[in-house]
Amino acid sequence: MSASSSTSAAGQVASAAHPGAAGTGSTPPLGGAPLLQVDALGQRYGGREVLRGVSFSLAAGESLGVIGESGAGKSTLARLVMALERPHAGTVRWSGEDVNAMSSTARRARRPAVQMVFQDPYGSLDPRWRVGRSVMEPLAALAMDEPRRRARLGEVLAAVGLEADAAERYPHQFSGGQRQRLAIARALSTRPRLIVADEPLSALDVSVQAQILALLRELQRREGISLVLVSHDLAAVEVLCDHALVLRGGEVAEQGPAARVLGEPRHPYTRELLAALA
Repeated sequence: MSASSSTSAAGQVASAAHPGAAGTGSTPPLGGAPLLQVDALGQRYGGREVLRGVSFSLAAGESLGVIGESGAGKSTLARLVMALERPHAGTVRWSGEDVNAMSSTARRARRPAVQMVFQDPYGSLDPRWRVGRSVMEPLAALAMDEPRRRARLGEVLAAVGLEADAAERYPHQFSGGQRQRLAIARALSTRPRLIVADEPLSALDVSVQAQILALLRELQRREGISLVLVSHDLAAVEVLCDHALVLRGGEVAEQGPAARVLGEPRHPYTRELLAALA
């Protein structure tokens, strides 16, 4: 089966893709040692185990779609990859180094290389700040003077299709799609090697979803950024991702090339999930 639909946002994007683009990702894997290596990762809250034995690797320039029903552990996995939480079991390695064993100095040095785009763009932008300040906030961790920061602000706003004068406005003055573009601009500001996007399309209508999908795919192609996409939208995974990982109750039910997992699922749960979400 195909996870995309001609009436879906991702279907609109896929229809404009060059042959073979959907399901393969827009940037070919670069090979070599994994940029991100997750081994036997587990997490529990109180006495409840929400993630068990999750493993995968991602090379520079590759993309992974994480899918599963609500409560499967997708957002927990995203937080662990970002090192926003410590796992109770397993490791997250960045260029071979365990991120939770890094010194505080090394963790700060890693932070600009790994950025996140959240589900709710309005909630992730401080309503009291002009958006230019929000977009430049991650640059505070870098030794960059004000002129260079301003120049970078202009670059990332242009990269997401917004005018430079957008920097002087407040979040409530933008549409939902524009706010998500601003959230992506902020993630791009530090020139990251990896972006983790947690349901970045779910708060948007279909036409705006198509625009954001096209933007993400173009950024992957142009910037060579690795991507971990957490999504209920199977077609978005098919369009953007090289690989797919299916979570069920905190465990990996199936993983492999996105085109194969979504087109020829091998696990009964994956088949049920695809049928339910189609």
